[in-house]
Amino acid sequence: MLQKNATKKMVKAAVLYAINNLIEIKNLSQEEPKNNEVKVKMLSAGICASDYHVIKGETSFPLPIVLGHEGAGIVVDIGENVTSVKKGNKCILSFVPSCGFCYSCRKGLGNVCDTNRLTGTRQFDGTFRLKDDNGNDIHQFAKLGVFAEEIVIPESACFKIEDDFPIDVACLIGCSVTTGVGGVINQENIFPGASIAIFGAGGVGLNAILGGKIINASKIIAVDILDNKLEFAHKFGATHVLNSKEIDPIQKILEITNGIGVDFGFDTFGSQITTNQMMGSIRKGGTGVIIGLAPEGQTANINMVDIVRNHKILLGSYYGPLSPHLTFERIIEFYKSGKLDIDSVIQRKYPLEKINEAYNDLATGKDGRGVIDFSL
Repeated sequence: MLQKNATKKMVKAAVLYAINNLIEIKNLSQEEPKNNEVKVKMLSAGICASDYHVIKGETSFPLPIVLGHEGAGIVVDIGENVTSVKKGNKCILSFVPSCGFCYSCRKGLGNVCDTNRLTGTRQFDGTFRLKDDNGNDIHQFAKLGVFAEEIVIPESACFKIEDDFPIDVACLIGCSVTTGVGGVINQENIFPGASIAIFGAGGVGLNAILGGKIINASKIIAVDILDNKLEFAHKFGATHVLNSKEIDPIQKILEITNGIGVDFGFDTFGSQITTNQMMGSIRKGGTGVIIGLAPEGQTANINMVDIVRNHKILLGSYYGPLSPHLTFERIIEFYKSGKLDIDSVIQRKYPLEKINEAYNDLATGKDGRGVIDFSL
């Protein structure tokens, strides 16, 4: 085993060396999987705004780094003591691999695993699996770095799926679907017939709309600043769409709900403006949920009197907000039963070499989700 771990091979990967720079396609040296690790051949990887925040320097991560945290692939090798998957298994990849032993994991909150947070972009043993030709250690975003032909990752990141499950759909379940759909259906107080408002109609926002359809929400109000995204949201099931550049979304939502406000608001974008709009649009006793990650250092100027006098609740929702594997199971069943249309979210496919074009399309507000298809 020692000899195997010392062996290295070359893999093609997309590496970010500096913020606000283009991602570079590089051949990297990769170690074999160690204890409780697996090697996965990537099949599909999603183009998500969280990686774009890193590119723009709005979220701090160590560089150089292979980005990408939304993906699916097939296990091609395993390290020692791996028991949950074997070679040939297709898997959805969780961007929060959990250790299973820390305080958060023992509390059932694997989505915020303490050990994962502490080790960051390194593997659980604190070391790297990738180097470039200059000998630089290369970080892996969320211990994954799915913008690579093959990746060595923790076993706990892998959720085994059936061989015939659509791999591009599986890819999106790895992040945007679980974050958006899960952020709605996993809320403790959610109920059939609830009225909801969703701020942001990007990939996560569209999936929050799908979550609203699953709970049979009476009103699904989508808010964005781009008409094309709102038109797309309407096709996905939003009962009302509002362009917040043209109208005051709070006043319009109050009008739609007969002056009461919505039962639940979901900020899938993550900004001071959208969070404040969300909290202003919910009813007395209503719940506001922040799902989207704001740029680091940004805070919301919440009306504290409004929260107290109107008994409002403000929550954060990270990746579900339950154990990702549990939410994966639920979403797969919804998809297989025809209750969840994930396929229509996928609007564009790119080869790995066109990753910069893919992020440009995301930045300019194109509809739906783009994915890297490693067969192209």
